[in-house]
Amino acid sequence: MPPKERRTRLLLTSELAEELGVSARLIQQYRQDGILTPTMETPKGHARWDLEDVRTQLRALRKRTGD
Repeated sequence: MPPKERRTRLLLTSELAEELGVSARLIQQYRQDGILTPTMETPKGHARWDLEDVRTQLRALRKRTGD
């Protein structure tokens, strides 16, 4: 029997901001500036985020900037 696929619930921008302890506006600005890339985008252009993916993106950013 194949292993069960782990289904990740994608977060709204406001939910992601709450999880990270930042403002939704900051997440939106990072997205606009190309710092963060959403996991998916709805047909109407709304971002959906995987928390672990965003954490990975932020860790990579810290390594690049030396923070």
